[in-house]
Amino acid sequence: MTDTDTTRAVAGTDWRRRAAELDAADPLAWARGEFLLDAAPGVVSYLDGNSLGRPLRATAQRMASFVHDEWGGRLIQGWTDDGSGRGGWMHWPEVLGDQLARAALGAGPGQAVVGDSTTVLFYKLARAVVDAAGPGRDEIVTDTGNFPTDRYVLEGVAAERGLRVRWVETDPAAGVEVEQVRAAVGERTALVTFSHVAYRSGHLADAAAITAAAHDAGALVLWDLSHSVGSVPLELDAWGVDAAVGCTYKYLNGGPGAPAFGYLAARHHGRLHQPVQGWMGHAEPFTMGPGYSPAAGARSLVSGTPPVLAMVPVRAGLDLLERAGIGAVRAKSELLTAFALDLVDDLLAGHDVEVASPREPGRRGGHVTLRRADFRAVNERLWADGVVPDFRAPDGLRLGLAPLSTSFTELLEGVVRLRRAVARSGEQR
Repeated sequence: MTDTDTTRAVAGTDWRRRAAELDAADPLAWARGEFLLDAAPGVVSYLDGNSLGRPLRATAQRMASFVHDEWGGRLIQGWTDDGSGRGGWMHWPEVLGDQLARAALGAGPGQAVVGDSTTVLFYKLARAVVDAAGPGRDEIVTDTGNFPTDRYVLEGVAAERGLRVRWVETDPAAGVEVEQVRAAVGERTALVTFSHVAYRSGHLADAAAITAAAHDAGALVLWDLSHSVGSVPLELDAWGVDAAVGCTYKYLNGGPGAPAFGYLAARHHGRLHQPVQGWMGHAEPFTMGPGYSPAAGARSLVSGTPPVLAMVPVRAGLDLLERAGIGAVRAKSELLTAFALDLVDDLLAGHDVEVASPREPGRRGGHVTLRRADFRAVNERLWADGVVPDFRAPDGLRLGLAPLSTSFTELLEGVVRLRRAVARSGEQR
């Protein structure tokens, strides 16, 4: 029996025809041609775009051009004049920060920079917030389900500054809710920080309401946008967000180890000061004189030399996102995740697979998480079969659906092979 016949026998539906119809009607179908889809011939279904996005064809071309023309052609002069008319590589953190703010953050210019890792920028901004907190504000509020690096950094900041972390217990199959935040914050709260999209469940937090609740208690908010930027529309300025961080190697296709971004609202410029005072964040870095005077605006978040080479792929990813539009990306993301749930409900019925993501489209981000006790072994079988999802201990399998590069047919192929792997796993019990 073929996979197509199996699909029909289980579902009573021609899912392959439905997938083809969705692909034919997809206004972003053209974007798949922008990616190096043929670079991994053994992969038939890549479902891990929420961990590492695929590379763009433009990235390969631009990297070669940069090495030859800009690095090789301009040498050290490129720091002040890279031929772009925008002041050279020295200013790429702000140039890319402004493009990112425009394309994905819902933020005005001068408030974001690209550079460092998410962990480093998260530390800088968390420390800046707690250091500026008023007397008696000695608590940091976060949730037990937050991404590990955030939790670890907060524990370190608390130890450094003599603070206490107040933990909000969250459902692993969901995420933090505004009522929980209101119950946790108070006159002792300095910093409130959560992930906008929960990395396990895909739960989409109500950032506007949670930010308002923190502000009502006199606290500031730092959002981790790593699993939402480039997938979910953001409105940082409109929501009144104080600070935010995120990575660029997921839905922005910046590549392995791509630099992160930091956002600091303009109203906090000159008032919040990050603790890693490096020469590239100085107001006049080439005076090299005594004492530290921070640069104006978001540039003050910069510490060391900008990772220029690593920014080339980020710029390519942002260019593509601007062409597509974040609204169109979100619309396809909701269709992809809904299609994934339909397939799981039908093709995996009776196989003890639990959906651990919100069912409502407006309450989930760009990935769907499934749970089953043996998914670690199933994930290994899938990789060997050309399907690449993402396993998260103890029993979660994430289907990371990148709207610009994932087709509905590719998703269907992955779920069909997942069903086959689960069935074989059951036979071996």
